[in-house]
Amino acid sequence: MTTESPEKVLHPVLSSFWDEPEPWTLATYRRHEGYDGLRTALAMDPDDVIAYVKDAGLRGRGGAGFPTGMKWQFIPQGDGKPHYLVVNADESEPGTCKDIPLLYANPHSLIEGIVIACHAIRSSHAFIYLRGEVVPVLRRLHLAVREAYEAGYLGKDALGPGKDLELTVHAGAGAYICGEETALLDSLEGRRGQPRLRPPFPAVAGLYACPTVVNNVESIASVPMLMLKGKDWFRSMGSEKSPGFTLYSLSGHVASPGQYEAPLGITLRQLLDLSGGMRPGHRLKFWTPGGSSTPMLTEEHLDVPLDYEGVGEAGSMLGTKALQCFDETTCVVRAVTRWTEFYAHESCGKCTPCREGTYWLVQVLRGIEAGTGTLADIDKIDDIADNINGKSFCALGDGAASPIFSSLKYFRAEYEEHVNGRGCPFDPARSTAWADRGSNPHLEVNA
Repeated sequence: MTTESPEKVLHPVLSSFWDEPEPWTLATYRRHEGYDGLRTALAMDPDDVIAYVKDAGLRGRGGAGFPTGMKWQFIPQGDGKPHYLVVNADESEPGTCKDIPLLYANPHSLIEGIVIACHAIRSSHAFIYLRGEVVPVLRRLHLAVREAYEAGYLGKDALGPGKDLELTVHAGAGAYICGEETALLDSLEGRRGQPRLRPPFPAVAGLYACPTVVNNVESIASVPMLMLKGKDWFRSMGSEKSPGFTLYSLSGHVASPGQYEAPLGITLRQLLDLSGGMRPGHRLKFWTPGGSSTPMLTEEHLDVPLDYEGVGEAGSMLGTKALQCFDETTCVVRAVTRWTEFYAHESCGKCTPCREGTYWLVQVLRGIEAGTGTLADIDKIDDIADNINGKSFCALGDGAASPIFSSLKYFRAEYEEHVNGRGCPFDPARSTAWADRGSNPHLEVNA
């Protein structure tokens, strides 16, 4: 149990005034030092802004954790082409739920970050690609953009005399694959969202074949406070290689799900202590550190630092910090099957390993879950996942393989129970039959 108070463990920055009346308005944002960081940035040379963000160590909050300043630095200068900034707000990963609340409660943090980023990469046009189903967020974002235009933060001379800045909000049609940056760019250009062959990378030939930076919502929204309070303040939080603050999305079988903003490196044990733990009477069985596409971890990993290096050493990825927690009543086979059904449905079909592999994983997993599979099928899903992992056109295939590999690593016996017992041991209708096999901790909860 942690001995520190929540005030010392948590560090609200982006979420510091979400509980105020109308936190999404420009007036509220200004009361909390809104657009003050922009003034600091605009007084600096664009290259100095890039160097400052790079020195601060801000890493992408969308999954891979690539250094934000370095990504900006890749944009060629003096090439005579338009430069574009595209914000990836197509939040679709199962379990991931940080960008949508951020946009709903504090959209101006993103807009201020966009203006700073456009100044740094010398861009005069930015885009926000938002998941189209979240209509209330779309409306609120449009309102915030209108306020920013009226206040002069966007539009004519926004980046200085003669330096205009346009911001376009684009609503996607609801495709998980469009969260992949090159598929997003194709969709933004009006084509079917499918990953592009790389190279060339977006920094060289992105949107409309021009140099483009694609950043996550939280990555860009973190820039204003970094510029205002300084890189030393930013580096005072987190670890040396993973500095700063971030939003952790706690969900699943927990007492108090929600967004918890803290320095990188906090542990799941600390977050559960602060939030009331698992639901009463139950214990943690497995969890994902960054959504369903990151390898699952177990109770033995409660004290793993939730930063990029710590989670990587534990055999998973920090990803989007979507901490899905499942208790002992959860059937691992059922959970993995549902995730795999999602990936099969959302596969764009461009490459054979993902298109065919996810389809066959679903067929075999459904048989195992229903109790009609064989022990050989367990090895078969491992083999199919191996034929997808690292061999598909984009990371969707790798994400689909992750739950397979990690669940077999920690819960292979549960797969075997489904096969040998001809059905799911978590099915209440089968509890009597399975009770005859001896003590089963899962049945104690179902009884």
